[in-house]
Amino acid sequence: MLLNPRTRPRRAARRRKGALLAAAVSVCLLSASAPAAPLGVGDRLFPYLGNPGYDVASYDVDLTYPGSNDKPLKAVTTINAWTTTALDRLNLDFAHGTVKSVEVDGRPAGFARAGDDLVITPDRPLPQGSWLRITVRHTSDPMPAKDRDGGWVRTKDGLAMANQADAAHLVFPCNDHPSDKAMFTFRITAPNDYTAVANGLSTGVDRVGPSTTWTYRTQHPMATELAQVSIGRSTVLRRTGPHGLPVRDVVPTADRKALEPWLAKTPDQIAWMEGKVGPYPFETYGVLMAQAATGFELETQTLSLFEKELFTEPAYPKWYVESVMVHELSHQWFGNSVSPRTWSDLWLNEGHATWYEALYAEEKADRPMVDRIKAAYEASDRWRASGGPPAAPKPPNRGQKIGIFRPNVYDGAVLVLYALRQEIGQSAFERLERAWVQTHRDATATTADFERLAAAVAGRDLGGFFKGWLYGEKTPPMPGHSDWKSAPPEEKAGKSPAKGVQGSSAKEPAASSAKEGAAPPAHGAVG
Repeated sequence: MLLNPRTRPRRAARRRKGALLAAAVSVCLLSASAPAAPLGVGDRLFPYLGNPGYDVASYDVDLTYPGSNDKPLKAVTTINAWTTTALDRLNLDFAHGTVKSVEVDGRPAGFARAGDDLVITPDRPLPQGSWLRITVRHTSDPMPAKDRDGGWVRTKDGLAMANQADAAHLVFPCNDHPSDKAMFTFRITAPNDYTAVANGLSTGVDRVGPSTTWTYRTQHPMATELAQVSIGRSTVLRRTGPHGLPVRDVVPTADRKALEPWLAKTPDQIAWMEGKVGPYPFETYGVLMAQAATGFELETQTLSLFEKELFTEPAYPKWYVESVMVHELSHQWFGNSVSPRTWSDLWLNEGHATWYEALYAEEKADRPMVDRIKAAYEASDRWRASGGPPAAPKPPNRGQKIGIFRPNVYDGAVLVLYALRQEIGQSAFERLERAWVQTHRDATATTADFERLAAAVAGRDLGGFFKGWLYGEKTPPMPGHSDWKSAPPEEKAGKSPAKGVQGSSAKEPAASSAKEGAAPPAHGAVG
């Protein structure tokens, strides 16, 4: 059933964000005379991302592509939201474009920059619980922002997006934190020889003179980090997935025949995932193969981003490529439908996606998961020392938000899931997985939510188990494998990750063995 953003999902979102926003709301009650200042929702890793005082219901992002990927796009972003407290002004995240004008409820509003924030002052105060519409006319710059990760990706023939972690505000004004999911509409105008594709389903294609406007709309709420717009000389290939699901892939037109054998695998991969965790959660799915060197793949909602080279480089074994495809597909359940409430909950995204990546390789390519788990266990203490425990990752370096995508939230988190399966049994673990994505579908969830659900499914307290596995400085003993040892960090310092651990460290080089006894090609990683 499709969910109306003005009813249950939005009310639930407001309740779930209450704890995160409570500490930040007080700073939102600024007088109109106070200096503009950056705000945030108090995320432990990114304290100045997101903004308190309102709850976004929908974005309408209108982009005009000039036909060159080194020139700014003209853009209009319209945001519909509710106020959650009385406001004299409000902040949006926006850091890489020129703002032309701002309106609130159709009336001109003042605006100023403050750090990565666009601070807006309406011509009258906004009462708590009021519905408002913010319209920002701006440019969107496709050239890389200095000392910043993410945003537009310049491809050989156009553009795509890679907004993780929280880099959507390098493309359009938004409340750039996964705790505030919303519905999206994209309108992309480009010269007639380009094709534009975005999240969700197409609702119209209008050609006027030398340009065409493509419109796409999501049917489920989405975090800003998962937004995707592809503009290029591309072909859209269509097929049918399980239960009549529309599947559409976006590929460079010149490569469509060479890439088709890979694309044809997607329906069966969706069916495999449905057999593990239940129905696919969105209105469509597909693969976007970009002619770009990103160093990673990315689970943008309903249209996962891949480097074309992953599918054309002969050195990548077939099983490895397919397992990476399943990793990004898994994210549609884990991370996209069920989104992290804070960035410290990232292990829930990446651990689960890496789990099903490894399980697929085990079932389809005879790559035993236990071998990977044991190798990860050997490296785990080093990962915890360098990146923090899975549920308490260390902050990234300044200007490098993707620095949180370390092995501790990939294979380090897979260790937690494997240990949990060992602890509660396979049957209970599989029930937990299905219950997790069903209970929190189209919403956000925390590590504490997962702990509570696991305890309920297992029928016993798991507090001690999770305390050690999620937050401990050292890796606890693995249930059922008392002989496994994790090497001390000092013994591994400066060395490459343990042999046999398949790399899913999203923005770092892959650390897995693509073939027995050898490291995989240095392709980069999965998101």
